[in-house]
Amino acid sequence: MTAAGFHALWSHWRRNPLQLFTLVAGLALATALWSGVQAVNAEARASYGAAAATLGEGQFDQLLPAQSDSIAQADYIALRRAGWQVGPVVDGRLDADGTQIRILGIDPLTAPNGFGAVGEGQPVDLVGFLSKPTVFANADTADLLQSLGLRVIEDAGVASGMVITDVSVAQDILTLPGQLSRLVIANQQPLGVPPLADVVPNLTRIAAHSGTDVARLTDSFHLNLTAFGLLSFAVGIFIVHGTIGLAFEQRRSMVRTLRALGMPLRRVMVLMGVELIVLALIGGGVGVVMGYLIAAALLPDVAATLKGLYGADVSGTLQLRPSWWISGLLISVAGTGVAAIGSLMQVARMPLLASARPQAWVTASSARRILHVAVSGLLLAVAVALGFWGKGLVLGFVMLGALLIGAALALPLILDVALRLGQARARHVIWEWFWADTRQQLPGLSLALMALLLAMAANVGVSTMVSSFRLTFVGFLDQRLASELYVTAQTPAQSEALQAFLKPQVRVILPVLSVQTDLAGLPTDLYGARIDSTHRNNWAFLEARSDAWDSVDTGRGIIINEQLARRAGLWVGDDVPLGGSRSLPVVGIYGDYGNPIGQAIVQEDLFNALHPNQIPTRFGLRTDTPNSVRKALIDDFGLPEANIIDQAGIKAFSLSIFERTFTVTGALNVLTLAVAGFAIFMSLLTLASMRVPQLAPAWALGLTRRKLGQLELTRAAILAVLTATAAIPLGLALAWVLLAVVNVEAFGWKLPMYVFPAAYAKLCGFALLAAIVAALWPALRLARTPPTDLLKVFANER
Repeated sequence: MTAAGFHALWSHWRRNPLQLFTLVAGLALATALWSGVQAVNAEARASYGAAAATLGEGQFDQLLPAQSDSIAQADYIALRRAGWQVGPVVDGRLDADGTQIRILGIDPLTAPNGFGAVGEGQPVDLVGFLSKPTVFANADTADLLQSLGLRVIEDAGVASGMVITDVSVAQDILTLPGQLSRLVIANQQPLGVPPLADVVPNLTRIAAHSGTDVARLTDSFHLNLTAFGLLSFAVGIFIVHGTIGLAFEQRRSMVRTLRALGMPLRRVMVLMGVELIVLALIGGGVGVVMGYLIAAALLPDVAATLKGLYGADVSGTLQLRPSWWISGLLISVAGTGVAAIGSLMQVARMPLLASARPQAWVTASSARRILHVAVSGLLLAVAVALGFWGKGLVLGFVMLGALLIGAALALPLILDVALRLGQARARHVIWEWFWADTRQQLPGLSLALMALLLAMAANVGVSTMVSSFRLTFVGFLDQRLASELYVTAQTPAQSEALQAFLKPQVRVILPVLSVQTDLAGLPTDLYGARIDSTHRNNWAFLEARSDAWDSVDTGRGIIINEQLARRAGLWVGDDVPLGGSRSLPVVGIYGDYGNPIGQAIVQEDLFNALHPNQIPTRFGLRTDTPNSVRKALIDDFGLPEANIIDQAGIKAFSLSIFERTFTVTGALNVLTLAVAGFAIFMSLLTLASMRVPQLAPAWALGLTRRKLGQLELTRAAILAVLTATAAIPLGLALAWVLLAVVNVEAFGWKLPMYVFPAAYAKLCGFALLAAIVAALWPALRLARTPPTDLLKVFANER
């Protein structure tokens, strides 16, 4: 009897292939967007993990130069002779056919165990490694090294875009004779070694885990991607929920018959559950394949974004990792279960002798509507409460979820109120019937309209955030890149000659002095500035004293960026320790958009006192004749053209990074809106055949089939416009949460919010077009319904 029951249940899908396609397609689309995002995140995290494993990052203390860019080999030799167990490292970048490759040179004889490990546990020819110019790289990077004439050993354990080799080979490749980048300190040291300060006072010890962790910095970026993937999945599940609800409603008589023939209710429930799991696995499998294709298309932009924002190298190739395709199948099954739980409970509670008369599959009872309104109000109240008192990135996304779901549940009530107003103002019997009929169809379309609402709100919110960011960032670049030219000397000796050469040719020379240090316990870039009218006239503060620049110029104050201020809890008037007994009050806080770590600026002379060996090699030049100065630097001074960058070039490069940063979210928005349009299309197409009994009386009273089709298109357009009208304020609220809450918690800065009415009007136009296109085929089907089918309604007494 079990086989007969399953055959009976499955026969419904054979008779309704359109519903089967809708269910599988909805699951596939939802899973595709989710698994695509998860695939991108998994690839990025795998690249971080490979880099960390290759470098042994976070496991060992390191020695870094305090006032220069490199360490002399004499310092390394002095440490070894003093008994310190340290390993030298040369770290730099090489251009290979337009691709930047990271070169990591180590000494395998002195490197701590676990640092720069290669070979994947296989025996390594140590003699060959030391005697021949040998490098280790993964397959993708190895292809780029063929032109260098090096002996390349492929090793899948080496991170993408990285090469491991001997110190001397790295020095030759990078043309850094006798220079080291850092020294790695083994965890176990001999007893009685002298203090580091006595042997190498010019080096700074950085404790393990105290540096900037790329995976930690990029967590917020990946969390944003995951949130959009989850939103896309939720939109797709609306389609699945509606289709499952319709199928269960249409099979009420079948379930009653099976139970009347003696099949236990539990077995019926199990068969329905197995059926849904099979369909979920089929839809999820198709979705995983589609997700792979989506991820492969998005990965290059994600890699460029992470490289530009955080300096994180991510592999440009996608691997089929179990972590994301298994999660895609699991979430497909889980989403199907969530979408079907209500219908399964209705079947479980249905009395055996309940009427089998078909009912409208989405006709909501008054109790359910009251429940939806109550849940909506509760979620919106939670969102408001979190907006006032919530802290942390996770609570920020909880606030987003409560806001979006609460608004979606409130949409049917909002639309019903609007339709009631339209019906009350109708002055013709046809329009009175139209508004009443639209209200009757609202429950059947509510899920699809909720999906459209979420998709449009996401588009409004993200486009507002991106556009606000662009306006703010362009203004930020204008104030920060006030100098007409930026030049870089090749050596400290050349720096002195360059300044002497430029002094009579430009108005002001602004050296760029910087060093990485810790302020208030956080990694910070400390800058020394030669205060000039350039700063006073172009820099804008988020909060500052009236004499901020005067205080900095006299060495009596420090200005910090917003990231350092928020993370360290420092505001104007608070003291910042600079080392020893010296500290300065914060006199200004400035926006530093796009920078993931802290930054602080002090006066040039004070910086030189703190770091006397730091020699500037980069300069900003204020001049009225940038072209002639550029020509003189190249022709007369002999400075390479690559060492001279104009303001427009830097601005274009910076903007290109952020354009690619939001390519991924923009693509997800388009896909989400497409899924919402598909939801409307399938809902209207499914309801078209069910609407014949409702349209037949109107046709019999004189409305032509063509007029009925036109009214169907009009109904879709009105509902789309009303949904878009509700989506705009929801999208603006979403944008505020992203800019004022999520952005602050994730990146450490708050952006001003701008409104773009023209963009919203264009988006409404796209939504209207999508709704009309989605309604076109169902309307045509209704308009071409044969009169005999309409007459059968009365013949069958329906």
